[in-house]
Amino acid sequence: MDLDAFAWLLTDDGQRLLARATEMTAMGEDSALAVQSALRKDETAEHVAAAMTQVDLRRKAAAKFGDLAPQMYFTPDGLEQATRLAVAHHRAARLRAFDAGSVIDLGCGIGGDLIASSRAGLTAAGVDNDPERVAVAQANLDALGLPGAVTVADATAVDHSPFDVAYADPARRGAKGRVFSAEGWTPPWSWVETLFARDACVKVAPGFPHDLVPDKVEAEWVSDRGEVKEAALWSGSLASTHRRATVIGERGLATLTSEDDQGGEVGEVAEFLYEPDGAVIRAGLVTAVAAGVQGHLIDEHIAYVTSSASFETPFARGYQVLEELPYREKQLKAALRERGIGKLTIKKRGVQVVPEQLRKRLALSGSAEATIVLTRVAGEGTCLLVRPF
Repeated sequence: MDLDAFAWLLTDDGQRLLARATEMTAMGEDSALAVQSALRKDETAEHVAAAMTQVDLRRKAAAKFGDLAPQMYFTPDGLEQATRLAVAHHRAARLRAFDAGSVIDLGCGIGGDLIASSRAGLTAAGVDNDPERVAVAQANLDALGLPGAVTVADATAVDHSPFDVAYADPARRGAKGRVFSAEGWTPPWSWVETLFARDACVKVAPGFPHDLVPDKVEAEWVSDRGEVKEAALWSGSLASTHRRATVIGERGLATLTSEDDQGGEVGEVAEFLYEPDGAVIRAGLVTAVAAGVQGHLIDEHIAYVTSSASFETPFARGYQVLEELPYREKQLKAALRERGIGKLTIKKRGVQVVPEQLRKRLALSGSAEATIVLTRVAGEGTCLLVRPF
């Protein structure tokens, strides 16, 4: 990003150009190239490019930032790495619940978590070693009328002791793509671990290994509308359990912890089947779901729960088991055709099946719709015809 062009975009003239670019693009009558050509009659190529970049990124950002996206500014990598606003709001609310008054974001990116913290009433400051991201983060705070300070600095060299909480989101991508070794993060894991001596929160990838979670640190996996978005490690007085799964949905937020886990038995498939949320699975709390629905696992290695009772739970999607169908493909095809099924939803877990390829091979043509679950029950391949709640 051209910093000079971005700075100009924040001026009155730049805002007028951005508004024109937004309006012309929203009309949808011309291609982006045609809009750029029209705008270049009155503005420089650099300024038009800066405006069109923000128009495009704001459109993409709606999935993460909702109604705030049209007022915000982004860089491509900053948007990709930014926390979804609903998740950031949850994190900021946790800080407020623990009576934190201030937080420093050690690697603030474009300021997504700063925005959530400031909106929650926390005194928020951010540092980042990238001048572009710092400029964008400050522009976002200003655009939304939020207090907060941002500066260019090396997170590992900043004195964060004056703040109640230190927050870090280490970069997990390098010049060659995703970095899988925690020590290869920026900042590296060896530095991140030093934060756990105080009240801190560190955002990590959903696949973060359980065995890397330090003692007395809480690991929380968070899903938003069914998608596992991240994990967070909480230390000091912010840690209240060992493992936690938090599910954010249209009806609000629900959380499950390792204290809810009573262990689990394995048994036969009953009348109802439950598919735990991804955050629950990542947190290793499938058996806690089983306890909640008065059920058990169908296989010790498979994340499906069954019960003879029907429950509505935010931690799993429920299905009524209608019947068991043949697992072998030829016999399954015949059974589905016999029932007049033409539109088929295929869910699978623990078996080597590619749903799209299987659906094509089945070549169904009936008028009825159905859902099948392909999985293992007590180690044996099984096909269940189910009806979603």
